[in-house]
Parts: sequence; C-alpha cells; structure tokens
Amino acid sequence: MSLASVSAQQTTASTAAAGSTAQNPLASLSSNFNNFLGLLMTQLKNQDPTSPLDTNQFTSQLVQFSSVEQQINTNSSLTQLIQLTQASEVMQSSTVLGKQITVQSDHVPLQNGTGQVTFTAPAAEPVSIAIFSDAGVKIRDASLTSTQGANSWTWDGRDNSGGKVADGAYKIAVSGGASGSAAKALPFTVTGTATGVTNQNNSVQLDIGALTVAFSAVQSVGN
Repeated sequence: MSLASVSAQQTTASTAAAGSTAQNPLASLSSNFNNFLGLLMTQLKNQDPTSPLDTNQFTSQLVQFSSVEQQINTNSSLTQLIQLTQASEVMQSSTVLGKQITVQSDHVPLQNGTGQVTFTAPAAEPVSIAIFSDAGVKIRDASLTSTQGANSWTWDGRDNSGGKVADGAYKIAVSGGASGSAAKALPFTVTGTATGVTNQNNSVQLDIGALTVAFSAVQSVGN
C-alpha cells in the first residue's frame, strides 16, 4: 500500500466526516485521526522491506493533526470566555433597569404616552421636530424657538389631528436655523425608562420600551 493510496483513503474518510452534520469539529478531527492511524498501521504492516515507508511524511501529518486539535480547543475556550463575558455584562447592565436612560438614537421611545427629546441649538432660533411611523408617514409636527445650548421637548403622544398613538419607537428628526436660512439637522438624544437587557448578535442591547439600542449609545443614567 502506497502513501498515495493512504492519502486518498484519508481524504475519503475526511470527506465523509465533513458531510456529517451531527459531529462537532473536534469529534470529526478525532474520527479522521483514528482513520489515519488505522491506515498507517495497515501500511506499516504491508510495506515493502526493500522500500520502507518514509517516516517524515506520516510524522508531518501527525504534527498537523496535533496543531489542528490545539486550534480547535483554543477556539472552543475563546467561545466559552466570550459567552461568560457577555453573561457578566448582561448581569451588570441589569442594574439600570427601571432607571431613566438617555441615549443617542434616531427613534424616540413613547412610554405611557410620553416621549422625551433633548437637542442642542447653536443659537436662539426656530426649531422643527418631526415624528414618523416606521412606514415613513409623518404623524406629528412641532415648532418652537430654542435657546442657545441644550433644549428639551416632551411629546405628549398625540398626532397632528390630536389623537393618541400607541406606545412604541418612532422615527424622529430635529432641525433648526435662523429665519430665511436653510434648516440644518440638530444633534439630539432621547430619554426613557430602561425596561430590559438582552444579548443580541454577540452584543449587549438595552431596551427602552419598544426601542432597542446598543449600550455604547447610552449617554447618561438617571434615577
């Protein structure tokens, strides 16, 4: 039996193992390694005494198997470490539940019929606030005159016709500018009560009613 036939049989065994979805990578590697050892022992028993097997070839393969096994174990340990870290972050983040949270978001959470927005204006100027549904339909317009610096506006949860809308997360835009000049978007944050902490897509997320944001969006935590 030649090294070429051993390699071919090993490749066939590897392909069969890879096609089994029931095996994890480490189990698949172990199966392939056992097949390799079986083929190697068969080759050693049936080798031509006048042309003995080149030990460098199968030694190299043994080293490769060992290296892959170490990499799989390392990846498994890293995965467990990430999971433990994320679980710890969720536990620590749960301390903000029930508190007032200010975050950067292009949506305002409407909770119990109220939404809170804080924006920064470069000067005392007219400011327009528009609120939209997820479908892009404008449901509320508000106009006010800002002071220079931080300003706040509270949405009473009503649309332009005076009707109450359901609690949820609504798209919001804030723009301002002196009379006669083009309106410019103003930076703003939204505030609401933290209601939940979740782990989504390998990152910890904060729920403020129907609004979900990454913890990196949190600007401040109140009482």
